[in-house]
Amino acid sequence: MSEISLWNESLVAGSLTPSNQKTYKVTKRVHEGKKPLCSVVFNFIDPRFYNFFVTAGGNGINMYNCLEDGGISSLHSYTDEDKEESFYTASWTCSLLERNPFVAAGGLKGRIRVLNLQNNIIKTLVGHQGSVNEIKTHPMIPQLVLSASNDGTVRLWNVETGICVLVFAGSGGHESAVLSVDFHPYDMHRFVSCCMKTTTKVWSMKEFGKHVDESFTWKDDPKTFQTQVVQFPVFTASDRMTIVECNCWVGDYILSKSMTDKILLWQPQLKENSPGEVTLDVLCRYPIPKSYLGHIKFSCDLPMNYVSIGNQKGKIYVWDLKTRPPVLITVLSHYQSKSLIKQTAMSTDGNTILAASEDGTLWRWDVKRV
Repeated sequence: MSEISLWNESLVAGSLTPSNQKTYKVTKRVHEGKKPLCSVVFNFIDPRFYNFFVTAGGNGINMYNCLEDGGISSLHSYTDEDKEESFYTASWTCSLLERNPFVAAGGLKGRIRVLNLQNNIIKTLVGHQGSVNEIKTHPMIPQLVLSASNDGTVRLWNVETGICVLVFAGSGGHESAVLSVDFHPYDMHRFVSCCMKTTTKVWSMKEFGKHVDESFTWKDDPKTFQTQVVQFPVFTASDRMTIVECNCWVGDYILSKSMTDKILLWQPQLKENSPGEVTLDVLCRYPIPKSYLGHIKFSCDLPMNYVSIGNQKGKIYVWDLKTRPPVLITVLSHYQSKSLIKQTAMSTDGNTILAASEDGTLWRWDVKRV
C-alpha cells in the first residue's frame, strides 16, 4: 500500500463560459415536503425500468416513473416506522431469478432497508455502527451492494440473502467517516472509496471471489456466515487540502468532488507487481462555483459522456466528460430554485436531469428539442 498527494495545479481547467450545445427546460417540479431531499437515483441496472427513479429524504423513500411527456408519476411511497430515521442514500438493486427491482436505502440509523416496488420491506441489513452515507450497486452482479459509513468501514452485502460478505476496515482502512463508494464499471473486483480524512482508496475483492459465491448459496442463518475483513487497499491517495466527498469511476479514471468548488478527473496508475511504485495522473478540473458546502454529489449518464452537479444556490452545472480541455455544456437555473441541490440524477442518455433540493423540492429538467 502506498500513499501520495492528489494535489496538482498543472491540470487542465475548464472555462465557466457555457457552450450551450445542449439546453434544458424545467418540465416538472414536485414538492415532497419540508425535509431535505438527500438523494435521487435513476434505475440503470435493468433496461425495462430505465425511467424509474427513487428519492430519499427524512424518513421517507419515494419511487417514481419519468413519463415521456415530461411528467412524473408516483409509484409508491415508504415512511419508516422510526420517525428519527433520516435517509441519506438509495440505490437500485434486484432479485437473482425474476430480477424484480428493489431499492436499498440507508442513512442516520446505520441500517439498510431493502424495499420492493410496493415499498414493502423485504430485508433489513444490520451491521454498521454509524450512519450510512452512500450505497452503490454492482453493475454486473446487482444483488451485491456496497455501503459507506460514518463508522469508518465499507461493507459488501448480498441483498438476495441478507449476508454481509466483506468488511473493508483495519490497518489499511479509512480512519474516519467514509463518504462515498463506487464499483469499477468493467473490473468486477475493484471499487473506490473516500473519507472525511481526505483519503481516497482503491480496493480489490479478487481474492474473495469464492467467499462472494458462497453468499449466494448459504442456507443457514445469515448471521452465521463468516464475514471476512479486508484490511489493505491496493492504492491510497491523499488530498490534504480538502475533504473528498464524492467519487465515481469513468472507465479507468476517477471523478472526485472536493469541498473546494471543483471536480477532478484523475487516473490511479496501479503497479500491482511493484506495490511500492505508484504514480498519479490528474487530467482535468471542472470548476463548480458555490459548491464548497458538504454533501453535494454529482451524477453521470449511463455511457459517462456528461457529469451534472448542483450547487448551494440552486444551479446545476453540466460538463462534457469527453472533451479536453473540459467544456461546460450549460448552467441550469430557475428563479424558484434557490436552495442547495444535494444530488442530481441523469437519465441514460443525459437528456433528463433530476435534482434533489434541500428545501424538499424535486426538479425535472429536459433537453429542449430543436
